[in-house]
Amino acid sequence: MKALARLGLAVLCATSIVAAAPAPGTGLTTGAGTNWPSPGGDAGKTHHSTLSLITPANVGTLGLAWQAELGTMRGQEATPVVIDGVLYTSGVAGRAYAFNAATGKPLWTFEPEVDLQVNRTVCCDMVNRGVAVADGKVFVATLDGWLYALNAKTGAVVWKTDFIEDRHKGDTSTGAPEIAGDVVVIGMSGAEYDVRGYVSALDLKTGKLRWRWHVVPSDPKLGPQESPELEAALKTWDPASRWDIGGGGAPWDAITFDPETGYVLVGTGNGGPYATSKRSPAGGDNLYIGSLVALDPRTGRMVWHYQETPSDNWDFTSTQPMILTHLNVDGQERPVLLHAPKNGYLYVLDRRDGKLLRANPIVRTNWATGIDMTTGRPRLNPAETDYTNGPKIVFPATTGARNWHPASYDPASGLYVAAVLDIGNLIFMSPGQKPHKARGLNNDAALIFTPDVKAALDTLPPAMADAVRKLPAYAETLRDPGKAQIRALDPLTGKTVWAADTAGWQDRGGVLTTASGLTIHGDVGGRLVVRETSSGRVLKQIETGTAIMAAPMTYTVNGVQYIAVMAGWGGGGYPFVPRYSATYARGNMNRLLVFRLGGSAVRVPPLLPALDVAPAPPAQAASVTPATIARGQGLFFGNCAICHANQPRSITPDLRRMQPDTHALFREIVLGGALVSGGMPRWNDILSPEDADAIHAYLIDQQTKTRTDELAKRAKGLPLDGPSLTILSNY
Repeated sequence: MKALARLGLAVLCATSIVAAAPAPGTGLTTGAGTNWPSPGGDAGKTHHSTLSLITPANVGTLGLAWQAELGTMRGQEATPVVIDGVLYTSGVAGRAYAFNAATGKPLWTFEPEVDLQVNRTVCCDMVNRGVAVADGKVFVATLDGWLYALNAKTGAVVWKTDFIEDRHKGDTSTGAPEIAGDVVVIGMSGAEYDVRGYVSALDLKTGKLRWRWHVVPSDPKLGPQESPELEAALKTWDPASRWDIGGGGAPWDAITFDPETGYVLVGTGNGGPYATSKRSPAGGDNLYIGSLVALDPRTGRMVWHYQETPSDNWDFTSTQPMILTHLNVDGQERPVLLHAPKNGYLYVLDRRDGKLLRANPIVRTNWATGIDMTTGRPRLNPAETDYTNGPKIVFPATTGARNWHPASYDPASGLYVAAVLDIGNLIFMSPGQKPHKARGLNNDAALIFTPDVKAALDTLPPAMADAVRKLPAYAETLRDPGKAQIRALDPLTGKTVWAADTAGWQDRGGVLTTASGLTIHGDVGGRLVVRETSSGRVLKQIETGTAIMAAPMTYTVNGVQYIAVMAGWGGGGYPFVPRYSATYARGNMNRLLVFRLGGSAVRVPPLLPALDVAPAPPAQAASVTPATIARGQGLFFGNCAICHANQPRSITPDLRRMQPDTHALFREIVLGGALVSGGMPRWNDILSPEDADAIHAYLIDQQTKTRTDELAKRAKGLPLDGPSLTILSNY
């Protein structure tokens, strides 16, 4: 294990439960115009613009109009909103900002008080995906689960509501609120921990909780379920399920109000723990994890659902952004929902009743051999992908064929343009772990992504490595470890019209399309890229020096078209900063970048200085033995490694490079919360002083080895930042 630790019920396709649907509202118009009124642009969240002032012919003069430095250094995932010349956006942990959209003049900044002890149960960085604007208010959710309504003109707090159901659990929040009539709907995060997923609807004017809809049933021993749909779902769970740790299903993104049907459409999260055998030992579909559901925003009752990944054994969330539009399907014009979740398929559903119209793979998928279009069920392939009794290589990876990075639908070409990741991962159950309990990571699965599998085999126990080499998917891994691309897809067939490789499998970003035939996205190397939508041909690249993952958007003020994008590396796997990223080369100072025709060059941050040799650590205590260090290693990977990758230039501290003052205060930091305000939570409820000392001994040992290795490299004139593997291990 020392070597290992170095690597860092049936699918109810259209079940009607609420008899009377809300009266349909106004129709959808594809594309935003002068304003960009929600993070998705238009009501259908197409991330498409009807603007055409910036064209293939003149985009060569695109340059910086203005920028705002946000003063933070974590992930930026929001798409700004622009209404009547004011740009609103969100940032780290639920900050909010308002700017003059033409000049960049700051109008107000909102920095909420956030209890950063919540970082104990944040799997995927302190990100936020945007604001909602309505009724003269800006709505933003904080990382620790408060929804704020701010005065849109001043930023003053109008009301705030704690929407977390149980603060003894791992509930957090990273998504954007959604306006649905007279309520604002917000989801929550935390399915890697001990949560029971839910969405909450708050009164738009007062913030009062109007209803809450749970994704999975509660322990039946506690009494009746909150709704008939949960009573139905209960039949799809083992009565002996791990109700004490929630079941997962957190709907952390993909909440969209459909004005045509009047429904709130919600994508739900993964099961918790990942392994079905640990969550619901007798199996079952485990409704409503991995599903799309339609809710009545007046009551919170479910209207229909479609489960994309029954039983979800692989962290295949359905929380990826959805797009609402109209398509001609089999000769009939239909109101459709386009959805590409993590599981590798692109689905087309009728928004009125959840009827499945199409389901096509867009990447390699061995967890299922296809979708039965009669029943809507995937044809599962447990022989090749059930890892609970031995290692398996599963396609796609838990990172997902698609993830939170917004796609765009261009109605003129009919193309669905998105970042697509075609990799798998080696998954196996970590030996000897782990006690599933409140506020702790509830997953025993260790993950090694296919680009790293071959290199990782030498570090695995020999018997496990031999078993991996015999897997049917291992040969496929050697043939093609994987690729990340921007792709233009036919939504009805899933076929790729064009594809453009990105720098590596961690290089994905959101997409904007425009009526002038442009596709615009960023990359983690720090470039804003403008392509021709019909072909993918690059028309313009702008070096910014800051990693871009968020989706760009566009708007006009006084007849001038602008393009804006948030910039900063982070999100899932955030401690593992890729070597090809602008973050690795130039740091991660977060910025809002806004462009226009005739703009200037972007000020590129300077290169970071060369890495220095790790400082000398203190001597080990006399009582430290190899067993102490081994115990500390296990505790570190069970509690600390999800945030601390211990890699050069990570956006969290590399603990192999601790300074003397940090060593001296180690217990106070880990147990006493000395750095909670800076984002480092305290662990005194889980770790004893002896545990903290064992972790410290392990880190001193690592720092000693790192310093010795780097001194040798420096003597030979070699770079200090050698190759590394990205492994997410929850043990």
